Amino acid sequence: MLSRFLRLRRGPWENLATLIIFIGVVMLMQPFLLALYTYSFVTILTGTVMFIIVSHFPET
Repeated sequence: MLSRFLRLRRGPWENLATLIIFIGVVMLMQPFLLALYTYSFVTILTGTVMFIIVSHFPET
């Protein structure tokens, strides 16, 4: 099952990158922990770069 997910297919990896971006935005907007706010920028950047890279993967 894991090898099936690790294939270079666009769909699952784009979903993961989108989830990472969403988590970064939630970290950015929460008012409780400064550490989460600090790392939110790195998280959003990681998700964005990942999305750009995996958007070049084949769909099948």
